[in-house]
Amino acid sequence: MRAAILAAVLTCAALLHAETLTGTVKNATTGKPAAGDDVVLLNLSQGMNEGARTKTDAQGRFTFDIKDSGTPHLVRVSHQGVNYFPAGGPIRPGATTTEIQVYDVAKKVDGIAENVRVMRLQADNTTLQAIDLISVKNGSNPPRALMADRTYEFYLPEGAQIDESVAQSPGGMPVNTAPVPDDKVKGKYYFVFPLRPGETRFQVAYHLPYSGEATLSPKVTGRLEHFAVLIPKSMQFAAKVEGTYSPMADEGTQSTLQVATGVVPGKDLSFRVAGAGTIAEAQEGGSGSGGGGRDTQAAQGGQRGPGGGLGTPEGTPDPLHKYRWPILGGCVAILAIGGFWVVSRQQPGSAAKPSASPEPSPAAIAGGSQGSLLLHALKEELFQLEVDRQKGSISEEEYTKAKAALDQTLQRAIARTQATKA
Repeated sequence: MRAAILAAVLTCAALLHAETLTGTVKNATTGKPAAGDDVVLLNLSQGMNEGARTKTDAQGRFTFDIKDSGTPHLVRVSHQGVNYFPAGGPIRPGATTTEIQVYDVAKKVDGIAENVRVMRLQADNTTLQAIDLISVKNGSNPPRALMADRTYEFYLPEGAQIDESVAQSPGGMPVNTAPVPDDKVKGKYYFVFPLRPGETRFQVAYHLPYSGEATLSPKVTGRLEHFAVLIPKSMQFAAKVEGTYSPMADEGTQSTLQVATGVVPGKDLSFRVAGAGTIAEAQEGGSGSGGGGRDTQAAQGGQRGPGGGLGTPEGTPDPLHKYRWPILGGCVAILAIGGFWVVSRQQPGSAAKPSASPEPSPAAIAGGSQGSLLLHALKEELFQLEVDRQKGSISEEEYTKAKAALDQTLQRAIARTQATKA
């Protein structure tokens, strides 16, 4: 009798502490509610365990009763075979609502383009280690997700041995996904991974035999805004075709960035590297760089490659770590801004660069040429901010505040410049 009473009391207590999570799923392709989609509640307290499952109603709504409300959860929606997650990531304790966007799937989609590619290299006496960071943009209109047998094709150097590969969808978490080798073309690979609207990032870590120097001939499959090579300063870099790359060195850092802009298929991107050295990894939390970051990554089972990357992929023991991007994971963003910085340096009359102001005056943007110079200055300032973050010389809080202010100023400058041209 006492056991039954105790069980009833415990059950009531559990119900009192339970929370209700409601959500809405919208089909961003049609602009209508997504009805009949599978929705899964994942408990992140120990791995990723399924806690409950349901379907969206005619209005795209769903409801879950969360009994273990003190732990984070994740909601996964499957629409036409492709999974989607809330843009904000895990559902934190205490949250009661969430919204998720899904997209219709197509096997062929216009508006797919590789945006930025970064090759990060480091070496010792016997091995050349590399991480390729690739940004692919899906700008389809109306927005659709691409899902086919070969959603993205790419090349690796001959003899490359793949160590790890990770993909991250827009707003999603990094997940392990293995590239498939093309059995007809040596060095060619492809991913079978959905390209959702927005930016999808791929990271491929690999290594090559090395005897002190190597010549690499990267290949691209389409037009590319920026292709970059990041190496330690202790290594030497020489392009096969003079003028293909522009160096982007920064005092105080231990690495050098070589950037090629306006890359098209068939362009000779060959280069030679020599020497040895490593790219220091930033310690978690942005407190610096050095061996501590490397040891931490090793303890978490990460790849000992050149620098950071997309982060710990989904399915690792620590459920919260996969949502924290390492500081060096922002290298793709650096290149998106840094490419413009290189171009501005090469333009006539850009030797005397204007200093970026936190809030530009209307007069500073009144003229077309002045507006262009200001935009380049702002982009340079954003690039320098990313470099400071990479070095660990600023805190995450300082970085967030400064970037928000610069982003807002940049958007205003672009809008005013466009208004002037109109």
